[in-house]
Amino acid sequence: MSDVLPDVLGPGLALVICGSAAGTASARAGAYYAGPGNRFWWILAHSGLTERQLEPHEFALLPNFGVGLTDLAKRRSGSDAMLGPGADDPAGLAAKIESFAPRALAFNGKRAARVFLGAAVPYGRRLAPLGDTALFVLPSTSGAARRYWDEAPWLELAAFVRKEHGVTT
Repeated sequence: MSDVLPDVLGPGLALVICGSAAGTASARAGAYYAGPGNRFWWILAHSGLTERQLEPHEFALLPNFGVGLTDLAKRRSGSDAMLGPGADDPAGLAAKIESFAPRALAFNGKRAARVFLGAAVPYGRRLAPLGDTALFVLPSTSGAARRYWDEAPWLELAAFVRKEHGVTT
């Protein structure tokens, strides 16, 4: 079984953003965060992590801004409730982060963070890093999670990336 969407990873990234899984619209489009109402591309530009608002089909350009993408469940798509048992690969994510050593790993939504870290976690920067990689938990950009939306943790992440690691846009 192949990955729904390819990872956008490599050496030298300032930030890797990890979601739960590709949503239905993203899987259909073959592009990350392609669902209607998803705020992902808007918040990247708004926070200064990218110099302009990219379109979902431009996801492969993110390393030009020091940003990578992956999902905790690479081989299934749909909403969090649709993923089912065995969809997640926390060990695979840990191996990728260990291999590429980005300066920060940010979870786009609490579900991916909870599964990876093994506990419920609040939004914001985690006190304990993963090796040298700082960890952040962010409100999901999904349109389905709008009632929990708060841009403040995203802005905190962007400030960290800019200040600590010299990423400027």
